[in-house]
Amino acid sequence: MIRFLQPWWLLAVLPVLALAGVYVWRQLHRRSYAMRFTNVELLRSLAPKGLGWRRHASAGAFLLSLLVLATGLARPSIDERRPLERATIMLAIDVSLSMQADDVAPTRLQAAQEAAKQFVAELPPTFNLGLVSFAKSANVLVPPGKDRTAVVEAIDGLSLAEATATGEAVFTCLDAIRSVPADGAQGPPPARIVLLSDGYRTSGRSIEEAGSAAQDANVPVSTIAFGTDGGEVDIAGQQQRVPVDRLSLAQLAETTQGFFYEAASVSELKKVYQDMGSSIGFRTEPREVTQWYAGIALLLALVAAAMSLLWTSRLP
Repeated sequence: MIRFLQPWWLLAVLPVLALAGVYVWRQLHRRSYAMRFTNVELLRSLAPKGLGWRRHASAGAFLLSLLVLATGLARPSIDERRPLERATIMLAIDVSLSMQADDVAPTRLQAAQEAAKQFVAELPPTFNLGLVSFAKSANVLVPPGKDRTAVVEAIDGLSLAEATATGEAVFTCLDAIRSVPADGAQGPPPARIVLLSDGYRTSGRSIEEAGSAAQDANVPVSTIAFGTDGGEVDIAGQQQRVPVDRLSLAQLAETTQGFFYEAASVSELKKVYQDMGSSIGFRTEPREVTQWYAGIALLLALVAAAMSLLWTSRLP
């Protein structure tokens, strides 16, 4: 079915219809004028043999070309069903103050940002990808989608804040995964969570609760630990130790059947999504066919010109 993306441009049809009306009026006026001659034989001798219907054919083709061209201004389109991959990966990055420790060069946060961007670069473009940052709370910075540029820009723009709500990060990722449209497919999309952190939860729901929720949703959580046992940061003028909590991150990954890494390479991280499977939905999107209208209008104009040259030796 044809629909128009900018229907207000259909107003351009009105001048064409007005022109057609003037043409019809002129033809009727000519016929009325011709009837004033009472001597039909004299009229036939004065006027050459008429073109009959051919006189109107070229004008009709020309007006029709204008009508099609005016309609094309409204950007006609047809609905097209396109397959859409629903498989989703959520990145969750810890931005707590402990991530400013420089025991991992240049800092834990910068190392996590670099690892995340490498992961994004290697991820198949058909997968949905979203981003969550977490400190005292967790926030969706980029909802699941195909826009990799938005994710990379959001990763570069991360800033530090107080506290660490690791459990809330997982719950927020699960909510984002549930927001992926069904698009005609059955069930939730296959999904994974990749959580980059230095561990120790200090706020929000527990990691154990988050692990149980992810397990129930059949969403594996792979964790990447950044930091060493000797990490320190300056908070409010005081030097504080911030050792990495490998145990909690490893248990979260194990509970949800994900992977735990400390210094993950890009090739290792591919294991996160290698067995994800697929869920194909279908989304109806408009496909513009303005070029069809322009082509038909051009063809009609050429036909009008050809008929006029053939029968009257001039262009319409």
